[in-house]
Amino acid sequence: METHGTFSPEDEATAREQYESVGPAAQTVVKETAKAMQFDREEYGERVTSDVVETARDALFASLLSVTTGTREEFEDAVPENFDVHVEGSDNVENVAWHVAPAVETVVAATYNEKENAAIATLQRITFGRVYRDIV
Repeated sequence: METHGTFSPEDEATAREQYESVGPAAQTVVKETAKAMQFDREEYGERVTSDVVETARDALFASLLSVTTGTREEFEDAVPENFDVHVEGSDNVENVAWHVAPAVETVVAATYNEKENAAIATLQRITFGRVYRDIV
């Protein structure tokens, strides 16, 4: 088993704190990206809205969520009792990526065959939408 990412909030307050903590980085990423695209002041003002910065914050937070990868057996052993489990993918695939969300007593998982990094990134986005969007 391997763990990727850093955010594994134990409760809703921690999830909100971690989400807030990536706000300044999201603003910097958006600003520097707009600068690299050579937006002038007017175009920046028109195109870089609060929704754009919020989307960057969502993506940054999601990309930092902790994901464990391992075999299906390791996954089944790691699921806490009484947690809801949501698995995306096929039952016939041996590898699983998962995120445990104690704040809502849920585990979100995705199966994968070979592309571990793609599975991790996909699971992080799914987890944000399924678990954290309503919290933060």
